[in-house]
Amino acid sequence: MATSGCSYRNGSTKSSVKTQAFVSSNHRSSLTSSSSNSSSFKSKPSSLSSSSSALTLRRSVNASLGGSATPSFKHDAGVSGRVRVAVRLRPKNAEELVTDADFADCVELQPELKRLKLRKNNWDSDTYEFDEVLTEFASQKRVYEVVAKPVVESVLDGYNGTVMAYGQTGTGKTYTLGRLGEEDTAARGIMVRAMEDILADLCPQNDSVSVSYLQLYMETVQDLLDPNNDGVTIMEDPKTGDVSLPGASLIEISDQRSFVELLRVGEANRFAANTKMNTESSRSHAILMVHVKRSVKGRDFSLTGENGNVADMVKTSKPSVVRKSKLVVVDLAGSERIDKSGSDGHTLDEAKSINLSLSALGKCINALAENSSHIPVRDSKLTRLLRDSFGGTARTSLIITIGPSPRHRGETASTIMFGQRAMKVENMLKIKEEFDYKSLSRMLDIQLDKLMAESERQQKAYLDRIEQISKEALDRISEAERKYADALEKERLKYQKDYAESIKKLEEQWVVNLQKGCDDATTAGPKDDTSREVSVAEECAELERSLQNETLLRKTAEEEVKNLRTQLKQSKRSEAAGNSEIIKLRKMLEDEAHEAQKLEKEIQMLQSQLWQLSFEADKTRRRLDREGSGTAMADLDPQTSQAPHTHTNEALSDDKTSIAKLFEQVGLQKILSLLEAEDADVRIHAVKVLANLAAEESNQEKIVEAGGLTSLLILLRSSEDETIHRVASGALANLAMNETNQELIMAQGGVGLLSMTAANAEDPQTLRMVAGAIANLCGNDKLQMKLRDEGGVKALLAMVRCGHPDVLAQVARGIANFAKWIKTGRSLLIEDGALPWIVQNANSKASPIRRHIELALCHLAQHEVNANDMISGGALWELVQISRDCSREDIRALAQHTLSSSPTFLNELKRLRIDY
Repeated sequence: MATSGCSYRNGSTKSSVKTQAFVSSNHRSSLTSSSSNSSSFKSKPSSLSSSSSALTLRRSVNASLGGSATPSFKHDAGVSGRVRVAVRLRPKNAEELVTDADFADCVELQPELKRLKLRKNNWDSDTYEFDEVLTEFASQKRVYEVVAKPVVESVLDGYNGTVMAYGQTGTGKTYTLGRLGEEDTAARGIMVRAMEDILADLCPQNDSVSVSYLQLYMETVQDLLDPNNDGVTIMEDPKTGDVSLPGASLIEISDQRSFVELLRVGEANRFAANTKMNTESSRSHAILMVHVKRSVKGRDFSLTGENGNVADMVKTSKPSVVRKSKLVVVDLAGSERIDKSGSDGHTLDEAKSINLSLSALGKCINALAENSSHIPVRDSKLTRLLRDSFGGTARTSLIITIGPSPRHRGETASTIMFGQRAMKVENMLKIKEEFDYKSLSRMLDIQLDKLMAESERQQKAYLDRIEQISKEALDRISEAERKYADALEKERLKYQKDYAESIKKLEEQWVVNLQKGCDDATTAGPKDDTSREVSVAEECAELERSLQNETLLRKTAEEEVKNLRTQLKQSKRSEAAGNSEIIKLRKMLEDEAHEAQKLEKEIQMLQSQLWQLSFEADKTRRRLDREGSGTAMADLDPQTSQAPHTHTNEALSDDKTSIAKLFEQVGLQKILSLLEAEDADVRIHAVKVLANLAAEESNQEKIVEAGGLTSLLILLRSSEDETIHRVASGALANLAMNETNQELIMAQGGVGLLSMTAANAEDPQTLRMVAGAIANLCGNDKLQMKLRDEGGVKALLAMVRCGHPDVLAQVARGIANFAKWIKTGRSLLIEDGALPWIVQNANSKASPIRRHIELALCHLAQHEVNANDMISGGALWELVQISRDCSREDIRALAQHTLSSSPTFLNELKRLRIDY
């Protein structure tokens, strides 16, 4: 039951959903338009191209990175694209089938010609032409394919896109856009089908998609995924005019199931009310923002070293480029006339706010259609949020919804003219691209590591090669020295031996010759002296020749020795040259080590530049997007909408997007154990999670079996913290929706604890939670006597002291529940003195209070034993008023039946001369 007389779609109050706030939106402020083509009809815009040609157009403008070292991140060129408008006719409802049975429909559709005729009277009509005309028999799939699918394809190509529904209240806008289709998959709306196509086209490793879900209620931007965040600000970049919502929750989507869960949470938190025109009329504009990031392969570029040489350039391999696009799906609240909708009180204020924002949107579209120099985008927050959708850089599709009833011809005509003017608006589609700085940083880090490893490998190989060369040179020098020494020694010994042998032979020959000569001289005589002298002379000459030969041989040996000595000197010089080469190699090694140090310095400098680049990128990203830390638990407790925002403990800080994932990963026993933690914040968040789980009927039995109900009652008894009292009471209210749990709560003294909490509480929200829990217990007829004996009814009546409408609504609901069960004897409510308060609030301006009071009076009046007390207490006149003026037909009929069937009331009416 919502505050100030307004309710959510699921009948509960706001729930607290803590999500990571990270929203980034890219809007352009340029608002340009072009006039549409003239025709013989009221308005005949130029027809759009087919889906295939549109796809070719979109892909033809997909620009890539430039050829220079510094790429361009943002495309300045754009593609013109007119706003595309489709009209959808709602089938007749049950009321129109009866009331309009004798009248013709105010519209006639010609879908094959894409025309619509609006009847002025029986003989005259106006003809209009749209991009698509959808009859009442068009399926949800057909609507998505002709209205939203081209926009979704553009978003996947990198453009921003908008799909918006406009029309009178009750004509099917929310059905067209936000239908979940859980029971019938064919009934899925545009939101669900668009996310299916987006997830199917993305690559999970490189791409991402995240979602924000907002509502514009009474000119206040509220987060539907975190109802406590009801003051989201709109920020505009003074340079580019881009609009962003830094305070809104931004949740990353990984699968279709989590997205549908988020839509269910957001739809439950959206404001709705019952009017004469629509039993579930949206009282706010819902805006779904889907942010898509896609990685696109770029082209090579290089980073040059300090010396500018090509050899020092570090080449990268096609750094990835990030394309950011955004799909905005807008479910506008329906326009309405007060005299037809019957809005009053707070509902009237809501209707005024809705009509004002729609009027501001119409003014902007009129100005764009007429090429006005001034576009009043700042007249409303709605026009500020949609400045990129009309006249901006987004591809926009508008679907206008109408009804067939002739009673609403004026509203239908206004809707058609809005669509006709919107078709004249031209947008300039643009793609925004930028480098994926983090991927580029990681890639450069890997390349730097490879370069450093290669440098170390080459340096080690170089040192090993120098060491090997040095060793080989030393071995060769040693071997040469040894060979030369051995050869010299052999030659010396050989020549010495030959010389000694030659001398010995000469001496022996000399001795032999002397002896021979002496013998000859003795025997021969004087005659032979001359011949002997000649022989001796010949002998001497022979000896001289031998001596000369030996001398020559000695000289030759000496020359050989000299040559060997020369070779030895040359070997020593070679050794010296080898040593010089070693010294040179060592010097080269030192130079290489110096170069390696220089390379390491250059690598460090390059890495520093890389870090600076990454830092600048992160700084820019933080300026555009505010990334918050916190838990992602989906707090669905309908009784904790006003709980103060607190920081979550580290034990509960895992980023989750749904209660189901939190329940699976943390576990119920772990959550229950945290109820006894010393840290108050931990206990508060633990009881919030338990309250969220208790909101799901499938979890209630598990919670009770695990001791969750007992833990909540103990916490309510032992804690003095007001926040814990409020949240624990809300959790008990959720559990008290089940009859079995109601008996357990009563058996464990829960009513007494709730009564004590109500007596000590001053905060209206805490009292509302307690009143809601007791009101649920009042609905069990088996527990009424025990509930009264333990002070539950008195505690409920005592809470009226607060005066807050939410608290009074829960009190009235409890009294109505208590009064509806048939009891013998006088009503316990009358005995406890509740009748005066009931009569006093029978005409309350707050419709929830009034409806429950009316039911309570009817239930009490059904028992004849209570008639006299009600007459004396002034309740009879209130019953008469209810039977005449109550807006709800069932309550009015019940009051009429009660008065007509009670003799006491009929006699009193007759006595008072009141016609009935």
